[in-house]
Amino acid sequence: MPHSIEAYLQLKSAAPAGFSADGSRVLVVSNESGMRQLYTVPVAGGPMRRISDFPEPLSRACYIPATNTAVVQMDTGGNERMQIYRLEDDGSGFAAVVYDPEYIHRLGGVSDDGRLVAFSSNRGNGTDFDIYTHDLGSGAERRVFEIGGWCAAAGFSPDGGLLAVLRNSERNADNDLHLVDLRSGNIRHVTPHEKECEYTAPSWLPGGSAFYFTANEGREFLSLARFDVAPGTWKVVFDAEWDAACGIDGAGRHLLVQRNVDGYDTLELRDPRTLELTHTIPLPGKGVVTLADAVTEFGPQFSADGRYVAFPFVAAGEPGDVWLFDTETAEVRRLTELPREVPRSVMADPELQRFKSFDGLTVPAFVYRPAGVTSPPVVVFVHGGPESQYLPVYNPAIQYLVANGFAVVAPNVRGSTGYGKRYEHLDDVRLRLDSVKDLGALHGWLPSIGLDSGRAALMGQSYGGYMVLAGLAFQPELWAAGVDFYGIANFVSFLENTAAWRRKVREVEYGSLENDRDFLREASPLTHVAQMRAPLFLLHGANDPRVPMSETEQIRDALAARGVACEMVVYADEGHGLTRLKNRLDAYPKVVAFLDRVLRG
Repeated sequence: MPHSIEAYLQLKSAAPAGFSADGSRVLVVSNESGMRQLYTVPVAGGPMRRISDFPEPLSRACYIPATNTAVVQMDTGGNERMQIYRLEDDGSGFAAVVYDPEYIHRLGGVSDDGRLVAFSSNRGNGTDFDIYTHDLGSGAERRVFEIGGWCAAAGFSPDGGLLAVLRNSERNADNDLHLVDLRSGNIRHVTPHEKECEYTAPSWLPGGSAFYFTANEGREFLSLARFDVAPGTWKVVFDAEWDAACGIDGAGRHLLVQRNVDGYDTLELRDPRTLELTHTIPLPGKGVVTLADAVTEFGPQFSADGRYVAFPFVAAGEPGDVWLFDTETAEVRRLTELPREVPRSVMADPELQRFKSFDGLTVPAFVYRPAGVTSPPVVVFVHGGPESQYLPVYNPAIQYLVANGFAVVAPNVRGSTGYGKRYEHLDDVRLRLDSVKDLGALHGWLPSIGLDSGRAALMGQSYGGYMVLAGLAFQPELWAAGVDFYGIANFVSFLENTAAWRRKVREVEYGSLENDRDFLREASPLTHVAQMRAPLFLLHGANDPRVPMSETEQIRDALAARGVACEMVVYADEGHGLTRLKNRLDAYPKVVAFLDRVLRG
């Protein structure tokens, strides 16, 4: 007999957030208690020890260098108004560092001498994010960067004299890297450019004369680049065939290069001076080495001396544990092993396939098949973003559905990241509905791979929720049902009612109210609600600052007025996503029961 959906939901994950001052412990973020809290685990092996008992899940954590004090950020009830705190890793000494609950404060690094914390905040005007430093000794704060727009602090140089800042431009998928001289106040624009390009945070060489980062200027994929401070010039030094990320240990022994190859990660170490390959880190299987959700991300971490690399490993059948690579012995071992009721052997692994869309574009999709079932009903899972990518990571609802005879197809429709710059821009503004047409092409492809297109439902979260509603509105003859988690029903009301800072960020992707109002209305599912006829399950967090709950209420009311079956569930203590186990345990059984009822009767 298959395991219950609750058994799948109870599987927990863990990811590293740094190493203790002496390198003997790894700081771990885990939801073992039901929501993300802090733990430590010995490098030599042993059980996790919990060090925090916050009333809210944390969204970022790191050690203050050379100390056993952690700096963390968390919000209240999912409202994304992040505040910054400090905590000793024996669980003592919890205190606020940056706290003003009316505004957002995003942690952006701690200087190597442990003196300064950098953060971005919209406390200036509620919309733009300026960059600040906070002195952990005196408590003094300085605003050091106030050009306006969406900005993020991106770490200090080794001597603490320079602070990197990433600033989004007024174009989609385009940003700039700046260096702020904290002594003089001068700002150096590192990446002036004309066409849309993306750049990532610096990974500094010891001494601070140069750093590595990744950039896609003049190329499709994020490739490894080096910036030399004195001349102020940079160049690509390693041209990646897929998007890359990088990091350097504090001692400057190893340059870590992470690549996303068709949705699966690879990890390798190179000599930071010669770029010669020194180690290919063997992963436990095909998967990814980043644990991420809508508001946070945890990836590989170096010990200060560069000997160890701790990384999360997440796969379709692996919720995520911490693994350790020893650069001296070239050995990989598992550092955490959270208990699991559902064994790995019953988990489904997807097949990566591709289909042709309406205009000949090739679209990748991960296909999960139930064992021994001919022509099964199918759930099409559409990722959010849209500047995101479906990765073959653990999803309890997907695994449960497959175990109970459903197929699941997770496409990366046009506009997804991971497949090059051109692919990412194929859904910008007035190209929005081309991505919805990709869903129609997928539907027509289903019978060719043995799936029942007559019993096909759409499911998605956030922008994926918009895609669900759009599929039901623009292709009502194709889809049997929909599950919409906090999706956009009306682009006009969404942009009018979302948080001010969020509106400014999203208009570059969707179009502006000033210039594109007519198209935004036409692309909105609510405009075409008269065509919708499939039963719909809706879910929303009451504190959602990204997609206001009014979006879900509008579509519910419009469908109810027409007599279309529609069920809505609201969680009072959630924002943009479900972070609390009790809510996931309530929501997902209802989702699965709905899909079982409408697709199999």
